[in-house]
Amino acid sequence: MEWQTDWGLRGRMALTMFLLFALYIVFVGALTLYFTNLAAIVVVMGLFLGAQFFFSDKLALYSMGAREVDPEEYPELHRTIDRLSQQADLPKPKVAVADSRVPNAFATGRSKKSSAVCVTTGIMNTLDQEELEGVLAHELAHIKNRDVMVMTIASFLSTIAFLIVRWGWLFSGGRERGGQQVPVIVAILVSLVVWIVSFLLIRALSRYREYAADRGGAMITGKPSALANALMKIDGRMDKVPKEDMRDQAEMNAFFIIPIKVGWIGRLFSTHPSTEKRIDRLQDLERELEGR
Repeated sequence: MEWQTDWGLRGRMALTMFLLFALYIVFVGALTLYFTNLAAIVVVMGLFLGAQFFFSDKLALYSMGAREVDPEEYPELHRTIDRLSQQADLPKPKVAVADSRVPNAFATGRSKKSSAVCVTTGIMNTLDQEELEGVLAHELAHIKNRDVMVMTIASFLSTIAFLIVRWGWLFSGGRERGGQQVPVIVAILVSLVVWIVSFLLIRALSRYREYAADRGGAMITGKPSALANALMKIDGRMDKVPKEDMRDQAEMNAFFIIPIKVGWIGRLFSTHPSTEKRIDRLQDLERELEGR
């Protein structure tokens, strides 16, 4: 396998994390003006961040209703991931399966050694072996690029701001300033701005990382067309999945190979580039490899 480090992705990940942490330093400073028990909030935030960092793989699998499976139960799936992991020069991740009609897959974990790859029963029933290999290689590329950890942390920080927007009124009625009480609604509005900016930063990074994982996955298998065919099949299959199944799993959109688009708002704020653009790039890569 000819693996090339994607410095564009690494630069974007570093910039995103720098901007997010700078944003949240300002955010915490602003909250001190409004919440009397901010120290308790910071401690709770720290505990949740630590839990998500160290148990992100288990939390992601649990949220999907997925379970880790052994080689006796899914021998072909394990053999495929064994082989692709060796080709990608990665330790074999944990293998999990979610019983869902939604054809999708994702990778999770804080590091290469504590990662997991999950596929749904829907995707295994939708794709042939070569196409499934393309999807699995795409997920392994996410792990090799280390972007799963960055997305996990970034998503957590955005979630904290959203929770304060939703539940901030429970913590305090505001602090006294100049003899007048400052309403907590101001702090909630600050949190809303932080959440929106965080979302836009995560969205921009998520779109680029998908292109990087598409290219990386194609280089692992040497078959860009297999992944392109898989993307077309998955995208076409989404319209046939019951809406309740789509809603149940939409919160994991940033980690899926194809996002779940619930309504026009979901399409507008998609964390992924369009399937058509991804396929065009894979076809360009196919021609590039054939021309060597």
